[in-house]
Amino acid sequence: MSSQVRGMRRTAVGVVVSDKMKKTRRVEIPRLEKHPRYGKYIKRRTICYAHDEKNESQVGDTVEIMEARPMSKLKRWRMVRVVKKAPTQAAAPSELAPPAV
Repeated sequence: MSSQVRGMRRTAVGVVVSDKMKKTRRVEIPRLEKHPRYGKYIKRRTICYAHDEKNESQVGDTVEIMEARPMSKLKRWRMVRVVKKAPTQAAAPSELAPPAV
């Protein structure tokens, strides 16, 4: 398959909200939508299940996904790259302290 055909697939940027499945990530793509009557902008979201072959993304990462062939019942996207890694949280002091006797 030529790269020119593959380049025509839709891409989207979203945030990983779940990484509990093997090689699958749940990606949330936020958007603003104008209310038809009142004109107020409303936050909406689209949830996509994306294939992550190397399990390289974590919860909170911003990723780029690309449309792909159906891989399972819900999975129709594949992860292209990690745009921005999520900040890692340091362990809380109570987790580092030895248990009290």
